[in-house]
Amino acid sequence: MAQLIWLEPVYKEMVWGSELWVISAHQNGDCKIARGKYKGMFLSELWNAHPELFAIKNKEQFPLLVKMIDAKDDLSIQVHPDNAYAAKHEKGSLGKTECWYILDCKEDAEIVIGHHAKDKAEMEQMIREQRWDEFIRVVPIHKGDFFQINPGCLHAIKGGTVILETQQSSDITYRVYDYDRLSDGKLRPLHIRQSLDVISAPFEEAVTEKEITYMDGARKTNLVTCPFYQVECYEVKEEFIHTFDGAFINVTVIEGAGTINGETIEKGISFIIPSGMGACTFGGDMTLICSRPF
Repeated sequence: MAQLIWLEPVYKEMVWGSELWVISAHQNGDCKIARGKYKGMFLSELWNAHPELFAIKNKEQFPLLVKMIDAKDDLSIQVHPDNAYAAKHEKGSLGKTECWYILDCKEDAEIVIGHHAKDKAEMEQMIREQRWDEFIRVVPIHKGDFFQINPGCLHAIKGGTVILETQQSSDITYRVYDYDRLSDGKLRPLHIRQSLDVISAPFEEAVTEKEITYMDGARKTNLVTCPFYQVECYEVKEEFIHTFDGAFINVTVIEGAGTINGETIEKGISFIIPSGMGACTFGGDMTLICSRPF
């Protein structure tokens, strides 16, 4: 019988704060299996050795990456490429489509989503002339907000924000502006040429419509369905029994505590429900973010 896959997160200290790669098989942060039958294996090894646990066809690598990002300071103004651009210019890497669930943020918090240039020519002029206040689009955020960030979308998390990020398994980021910030005494490199190639202009916001389903023991909210993943939020009350059909499911507990199949889980814990697990019995009072690949 399939067992839950428990993982050891990969911690990364950054110039602006920290990242915890909680579910990852990427070469830059490959999680180890923490316990159970496959303890000690890397997730990438498990993916290759036991494809039946994941039930994904025509994928050479584990397709998703889930992070917790704790931004103490502003991240760089940045953009990510799509699959086609990354495959051509980044040694066959996947592109980076991602989404953010705001776990916590300071009062009056904001993020960067998009820009104000009317076309590619004006976008390049604004970037070359460093007209950042005029160029960058800033929006207010609150705990529980959700954003889909497609390739080509200029974006940045600002200080005082904690997010759960679900993304394609890619580590390709193009920095447009980094506040002239130093790392090890040197300016961090920018990627102006690549950014000009991939930033979409004019900006078009990704629209997501939340679909709510009331189930016996839980409320399910579909946050986004895109070509690469589906992300759902489950608010569990007392007992909730559910079978996840199809491919594996990434799970992160973002609020509360409880159990799954008799094992204790609490806020901050992430794990994988493998394909073919069958009915899972949840108990307690907690909120889960679940993602599956497409």
